[in-house]
Amino acid sequence: MSLWPRSDRPLRRALVKLACRLLGNDRAHFHSWLPSLTIVGRTQEHPGVVLFRRRKLLELAFIDALRLRASQRIVIVGSGPSINDADLSVLPPHSAILLNGAIHLIGAGVAEPLAVAIEDERFIWRHFDLVRDQLGPDTLLLLAPGVIRALCDIDPHWLPGRTVILIDDIRKPYGAARRSFDDLLDLDFAVLSLDERTGFSIDPDKGVFQGGSVAISALQFAIAAGAAEIGFVGVDIANADSPRFYEQDGAMAFSGIAGAEARILAHIALANAYAGQHGIRLVNHSTLSALASIGLPYQSLVDQSA
Repeated sequence: MSLWPRSDRPLRRALVKLACRLLGNDRAHFHSWLPSLTIVGRTQEHPGVVLFRRRKLLELAFIDALRLRASQRIVIVGSGPSINDADLSVLPPHSAILLNGAIHLIGAGVAEPLAVAIEDERFIWRHFDLVRDQLGPDTLLLLAPGVIRALCDIDPHWLPGRTVILIDDIRKPYGAARRSFDDLLDLDFAVLSLDERTGFSIDPDKGVFQGGSVAISALQFAIAAGAAEIGFVGVDIANADSPRFYEQDGAMAFSGIAGAEARILAHIALANAYAGQHGIRLVNHSTLSALASIGLPYQSLVDQSA
């Protein structure tokens, strides 16, 4: 039995989050790393070093670490109920980016993932045992600051020696105040919608737009990694209130995905438009996914070019 709480986060972390609200809306996101996590030396030439309680933990990596492993086809794998109908064994090694609970598939359909992406610390507090048991030392990790800090809170010996790329939120970046829309307009790597609500980053090393699902961040990394085709499987959105494939009906964790459906789809639609302009094809491999509503109709997971 796990010794760690299965709630969203421990009470002490909830109190830190509440306290950071006193810093104002522009700095409320500081709770993700305060008080114990620091990232130093992060520049255009260096991805930075993670310190936990003032001790060096690890050196971060840039997207080159992902690009070197990736092929022309990347499949983003979520944990929506439709994953039960997918035969992931057809995917070649180092082609799948697994999101959150999809790590349960390692060794049970996915032999060697390209990477694992987690940006919500609540998943770590609920499922650290799963993370510890499923992720080998060579697994490439895409992690948000709050996730890194939560992992260190639970077990500071787990992360050292691993390859970690930072998922930094462009709107609420590590160590800086929340950016305004005018600030975003000044960023040459940010593609923005006219309504100010949707964005896409062409340089994830400098940050990504988060939009209600880690699939959006993973998509920005996949495009920047040089993939010619990017697929989605288990990224259902439309039936996100159903149990994830690894959950029991009575033990579902809260998900905000269903309520954020329009926001998620708007971000993916913007990325799809950018991808199409640059010869990159986005496809949907889940029959029940809401991605069909934005022009990504269902296609078999079997690589038609194989």
